[in-house]
Amino acid sequence: MDIEKYIKIIGDSYYGYWDYLVSEMFYPSWHNYFWWLLGLSVGVWLLEIFLPWREKQAIFRKDFWLDGFYMFFNYFLFSLIAYNAISNVAVEAFNDFLGWFGIENTVAIHIDTWPRWTQFLLMFLLADFIQWNVHRMLHRVPLLWEFHKVHHSVEEMGFAAHLRFHWMETIIYKSVQYIPLAMIGFGLEDFFIMHIFTTAIGHLNHANLRITYGPLKYILNNPVMHLWHHAKTLPKDRKYGVNYGITLSLWDYIFNTDYIPHEGKDEPLGFDGMEDFPKTFLSQITYPFHKHSPEKTNKRGQPNLVKSTVKSVK
Repeated sequence: MDIEKYIKIIGDSYYGYWDYLVSEMFYPSWHNYFWWLLGLSVGVWLLEIFLPWREKQAIFRKDFWLDGFYMFFNYFLFSLIAYNAISNVAVEAFNDFLGWFGIENTVAIHIDTWPRWTQFLLMFLLADFIQWNVHRMLHRVPLLWEFHKVHHSVEEMGFAAHLRFHWMETIIYKSVQYIPLAMIGFGLEDFFIMHIFTTAIGHLNHANLRITYGPLKYILNNPVMHLWHHAKTLPKDRKYGVNYGITLSLWDYIFNTDYIPHEGKDEPLGFDGMEDFPKTFLSQITYPFHKHSPEKTNKRGQPNLVKSTVKSVK
């Protein structure tokens, strides 16, 4: 193993991402994630203000600022702190591993001759189906559920709740997606378009808005449907959860994991034991690494919370 090569990759990753982040923030363009995220967030927030579904919910709802920090941490700061370097090293190590077997290119399906819309559709459907399955596993596997609890600790829905999740979820999702998507020759521009579209739908799914998309509700996830994914009380035969769709609701209807008994406008959100769950950013992201009692399970068939030994960081 060439240690110097990997050290250089780590160094270049930090310098490169810092330059990228500065460019994103101070040099707006149409291919700029930072300003797209900010614009989408302000736009959906304005819809919440002028067309609220839950009229009594405050404009600056509970945990508004915490979720706002999560949004920028998970989109940008985590990559600067560690993820960009880790992922670059992991990709290089994976390619080196394949090289031992004489494999120089992981692309197995060449789609560059396909019409552009079919390339995009394949990438979108494949990525979303992988995410749907990963999301199910986050609910069904007790260890993964401990990380996913951060997202389900939301008590009032709003656009920024979309990106309140533990940084470990980024690693899990991206790791599972990498090989299938790497085997298909997608272009970076396609990923950018898809990312912006899924971010918009994700913001809307968590927003204080009553949107169902009419007949398209059987294809696109929506705020009414996703509210039940966050509901504290679930049907007895769905103890692990319902409505796992990320951008598409299609998979839930196909695999019978859909559940919308009524609109659920004022349905309580969260999970059993919410009162003992940490309330601050640092205590929430360190929480899954602490031991919890394995003796009892909650209604979702997952370990109950015990009081964390981590002190709240304010």
